[in-house]
Amino acid sequence: MAENEVSVGKIQQMLDWAYEKSLDGIPGMDSAYEMAENFLSKHDTSDKAIDSLIRWQNTKAATSGFLTGLGGIIVLPVTLPANVASVMYVQVRMIAAIAHMKGYDLKDDQVKTFVFVCLTGKSASDIFKSTGIKIGNSFAKQGVIKIPGKVITAINQKVGFRLLTKFGEKGAINLGKAIPIAGGVIGGAVDGIGTGIIGKIAKKVFV
Repeated sequence: MAENEVSVGKIQQMLDWAYEKSLDGIPGMDSAYEMAENFLSKHDTSDKAIDSLIRWQNTKAATSGFLTGLGGIIVLPVTLPANVASVMYVQVRMIAAIAHMKGYDLKDDQVKTFVFVCLTGKSASDIFKSTGIKIGNSFAKQGVIKIPGKVITAINQKVGFRLLTKFGEKGAINLGKAIPIAGGVIGGAVDGIGTGIIGKIAKKVFV
């Protein structure tokens, strides 16, 4: 396998990195916690704050060059295109912020896995369904029940395979054309999965 080829293993490593940085924050950027509290402070309800966050993230997003712009401060765990890493970070942070707004503990492995599932967009419901997890009004109650580790592992694998089809060689090439690494802006749609769609899925998952 070529060093820069995207694999499920690399995707999963990158997701873990993006999640960790979302919680801890990257120099010059708000953490998921800070982003969530910022939007909550400006709106009457969490739903309004979430809608506002999704709109802002979808239109403003972030420059895909921020990872390379920070130089040696950012050390990626795997060799992936900087734009792919940027997209993952931006979207994972948004989903984590939404989960925090709804009162979920971001340090819970279960919540972390659900964040990753949201990243698959419209495929999220299929992934949950295939592992016997129903999302909806009763989801919050289910979240209290500890999901077995083997189920969490199975979900993470499904997420990895799903994202591989989006960020694989063809996807990486498409991303490279759509998002210039230096000073470019991440658009509303990333290889078929729009940031807005992901945000709406997250809002449904973290009820």
